[in-house]
Amino acid sequence: MSKSILLIVTSHDRISGDKDKPTGVWLSEAAEPYIAFQSAGFKVDIASPKGGSVPVDPNSVENGSNDEKFTEVTKLLQKTERVKDVVYEGYDAIFLAGGHGAMYDFPGDPDIQNIMAYFKDQGRIVSAVCHGPAAFADAKTKDGKYLVDGIKLTAFTNAEEDATKLSEDMPFMLQTKLEENGAGFVAGAAGEENVVSSGSFVTGQNPASAEAVAKAVIKRLQ
Repeated sequence: MSKSILLIVTSHDRISGDKDKPTGVWLSEAAEPYIAFQSAGFKVDIASPKGGSVPVDPNSVENGSNDEKFTEVTKLLQKTERVKDVVYEGYDAIFLAGGHGAMYDFPGDPDIQNIMAYFKDQGRIVSAVCHGPAAFADAKTKDGKYLVDGIKLTAFTNAEEDATKLSEDMPFMLQTKLEENGAGFVAGAAGEENVVSSGSFVTGQNPASAEAVAKAVIKRLQ
């Protein structure tokens, strides 16, 4: 029986603060995993907090991520399902794509938190890359513990955020927040591939890690 993946992307399109810059999902962080999952024969559905068309960070396109191989995913990002409407019990894994937009609408989203808590409780895979782990921020399981307490993981590091010169515009520093929630944060070299698996969690540090996270998930499910 074919495996199925729920790929969740941000609906948020602006970086708050003085800069007020456009943001959204980092295209390759949704496209590369989507392509990898499809190539493995998995069914993939894309959802977002608001549903419908989602914003793509313009920098992720200007940096060369608008390859023709991403055309299909770009079209699918214009008609995403709403997370609240997804029957998530039917999926084998979730994948939370990054992009700075995720820092604003992933944390505290009750529907995303319900899905993550269910998946952790069921031992199903919770995967995320770059700013996707923002969904873990302050999220708790049914027993009241932080979702990532005692979990080794990675995400966009404080050093990488500082390098983007956007730290002051973020609602919180992702690495710091996850560490405060009890995660064993594993920071790799800035900008280089780094994937960490722990329990049912598979996480990647940055855009360079997106495809590798997907391949790790595929290996776990095959």
